Order: sequence, then structure tokens, then C-alpha cells
Amino acid sequence: MASHYSCTILAFVIAISFSGIDMALASRNLLQTTLPTLPQGNVPPLPVFPNLPLPPFSFPNIPIPKIPNIPNIPSNPIIPTIPTIPFLSPPPSTTTTP
Repeated sequence: MASHYSCTILAFVIAISFSGIDMALASRNLLQTTLPTLPQGNVPPLPVFPNLPLPPFSFPNIPIPKIPNIPNIPSNPIIPTIPTIPFLSPPPSTTTTP
């Protein structure tokens, strides 16, 4: 059963690779052909519009909503500190001199 799926996948890969070759050859043929020139027509000039006065515009005043104070939340949060652990010093080394 697995060989049937692998043959199908192989067939798709071969088909896609051949279609890529056909596209490359077609694009090469298109690049070798001469393109026709576009006709140049008489384009009339754009019309000139008079300067029209614009009415004055101002943005309306938008009221800013007030946020009520919440008394249970402090303004500066208190960050707890981690207590330090006292390290014990090693015992003094005893050296013997001969």
C-alpha cells in the first residue's frame, strides 16, 4: 500500500518538473519575439479648474471622560524584597609546619 502512494507522489513530481520546463521554454520564446509598438494618440490637455474657496473647518471639542479614582490600588506598587540568607564561613584551616 505504501508503494502505491510513493509511486503517486513520484508521478506528481515528474509532472511538475516537466511543466516547469515547458514554462521556461514558453517564456524564452516570448522574450525572443518583438513586441508591437503602441499607437500614440492625441490626448487633450487636462481642464483647468478655478480655485474654489473652502469653508473654514474646525474639529469639534470632544469631552475627555474622567476616570474615577480607585482607592484600593496604590499608585506606586510595593515590590517585596527577597530576604538574604546568611552564608556560613568555612572553618579556619589548620596548617601544620614540619
